[in-house]
Amino acid sequence: MHWRFRTIGSAGLAIALLCPSSLPQAAGTTRPKTVHGKTVWNYDGGIDLVTDGSIPGGPCFRINGRVTAPEFFAGLKRIDFENADTVFRRGEEDVKEYPDEVLLEFYFQDQLCPAAYEPGGGNVPRTYLTREIVSKLRLNLFWKHGIDLRPVANVKQQYFDVKALRPYAADVTDLPERLQWSYVFAVRSAGVPLTDSLVLVMRTEDDRIAARVAARM
Repeated sequence: MHWRFRTIGSAGLAIALLCPSSLPQAAGTTRPKTVHGKTVWNYDGGIDLVTDGSIPGGPCFRINGRVTAPEFFAGLKRIDFENADTVFRRGEEDVKEYPDEVLLEFYFQDQLCPAAYEPGGGNVPRTYLTREIVSKLRLNLFWKHGIDLRPVANVKQQYFDVKALRPYAADVTDLPERLQWSYVFAVRSAGVPLTDSLVLVMRTEDDRIAARVAARM
């Protein structure tokens, strides 16, 4: 398989279609409800994604994001029937494919690694994401069908931003810089069935997986 890499730590385009700071308030997939032998998922606002990642021997981080498309997800429902059939509907309309293009927007920042929460973890040194570390990360996007992964073709970066985060202890000086990275990518999705998932993989310079998450319908 040919791996298509995209460096994500470089300067971004000066085009802002969406404001990544609005992501935490974004609507996403609601909890399913069971009605008359079927389970219904609502996708108003798009597909949310969240995962934890880590740099081997370095900092840990969390990715938050969503996949959206203007008006496409409004009223869209996934219905799982008891007989294992799954359909996607908007009102009475059956929907089988994504629109021609979706937007993948996400942000990430460092957080404490799991070892810090274990007994004696208070002695674990805190490490932070830096501009240098992120500049060496590579972003992979795939469409996943079953166990098959195929690289996403035709991806355009539409927004990039790095902002400083407020320190945990405002009265302490000389704290390391804490940053948040935000991105928006336009992803060509014409003809892709809704049963496929958009998979985001971050890899380190030596090709180790730092994080992986799927936006799954």
